[in-house]
Amino acid sequence: MNTGNNFNKISVWDEEAARHILARTLFGYNKQDVEFALSHTLDNFVDHFLLADQPEPPQPGFWVNDPTNENNTERTREMIYWWYNLMLTQGYSLRERMVLFWHNHFVSEVSKVGLAQHMYWQNKLFRDFAMGNLIDFTKAVTINPAMLLYLDGTRNRKGAPNENYARELMELFTLGIGNYTEQDIQEAARALTGWRVDGLTSYFDASRFDDGSKTILGQTGNFIHNDVVDIIFTQPAAATLFCRELYNEFMHVAHDEPSIATMAQILRENNYELKPALSTLLKSVMFHTSEVRGAKIKSPIELMIGTMRQFSVTTPDYVYMRTVAAQIKQELFAPPNVSGWDGDKIWINTTTLPSRNVFTDAVINGKKPGGGDLTFQLNLVEYARTFPSAEDAVQLIDDISKIFLQYPLSENRKEYLL
Repeated sequence: MNTGNNFNKISVWDEEAARHILARTLFGYNKQDVEFALSHTLDNFVDHFLLADQPEPPQPGFWVNDPTNENNTERTREMIYWWYNLMLTQGYSLRERMVLFWHNHFVSEVSKVGLAQHMYWQNKLFRDFAMGNLIDFTKAVTINPAMLLYLDGTRNRKGAPNENYARELMELFTLGIGNYTEQDIQEAARALTGWRVDGLTSYFDASRFDDGSKTILGQTGNFIHNDVVDIIFTQPAAATLFCRELYNEFMHVAHDEPSIATMAQILRENNYELKPALSTLLKSVMFHTSEVRGAKIKSPIELMIGTMRQFSVTTPDYVYMRTVAAQIKQELFAPPNVSGWDGDKIWINTTTLPSRNVFTDAVINGKKPGGGDLTFQLNLVEYARTFPSAEDAVQLIDDISKIFLQYPLSENRKEYLL
């Protein structure tokens, strides 16, 4: 198997390719999005739209700079609605999709961190580095106040090292089990000592730092936090772990290890700059194969935001959406544990599948289950009229199904809908 050929660029940029790339990079798409993508070349759409740097969005409120814990519940709620809106209005950019990806990689939970402000600033960090340099990103995450509080970095001091962050850094965030030893964790924890949080910022307290010699992954010296990250990224396993997770995000969970190894090589050759690897993947023959199209189960956030975008809803009922998010098991800023959401088949069970169906029914009908109207009402006749085929029922079904499905409907299903 020549995995290098899998990363060759596709030769045909057509409607099917555009719909697939939109489905995997945006939270839902509509007919106009497909037309926009096809009005550009593949290179231009990927590199100058999806992967382009974006201006920083407005903050959710003045409170993000307030170090107190007043109204924390309300601030968390406001932050969730703010992020929903950023996803809804993402434009032709991969950024918000990547922010959610990093939220599920460098995990922390507002319930333990304690302040919505810390979670906001971490979310901003994810946005700043969404498609940036993974080495610099990991260094920034390591001393981020939310992470220091979540994985007990503030309790890590000379003479009493706390290994929580060092362990998760190697096990979950960068290397994976089997690519480090317990001694590596212990020594890395010593190098990570000395960091504390004051208000909304972190700072280094030299009196709490272990300045002795440490040996980490075969290298010895008086290492500090940045050295730990630099040493980790000399290990090929780091590129492999990140690329395996990116493969899972953009392809499917049936991992093709040779292709992941090729992608990891691209990442290493570009000094862990993420954009070249993403650009190569999104244009590749491998990404656009029929086996990859339609092979992923949407996360609850993808389902909810995507449904809004597919129907071009501009004023969603965020209160109802947050209620549904809890029911179908993906509350923002509240992942289940440090491993995050497992995804894929975990999203579908005897409880969540009916709840997902109830949500989409509510969007169509404009009614909440149990009574009450949503804050918006779809005009399905007007929606149908946005398609040139509005007067042709058979063609209209084909055209609408292309927005919601990656594979054509069977003839039996078309007959049923007619």
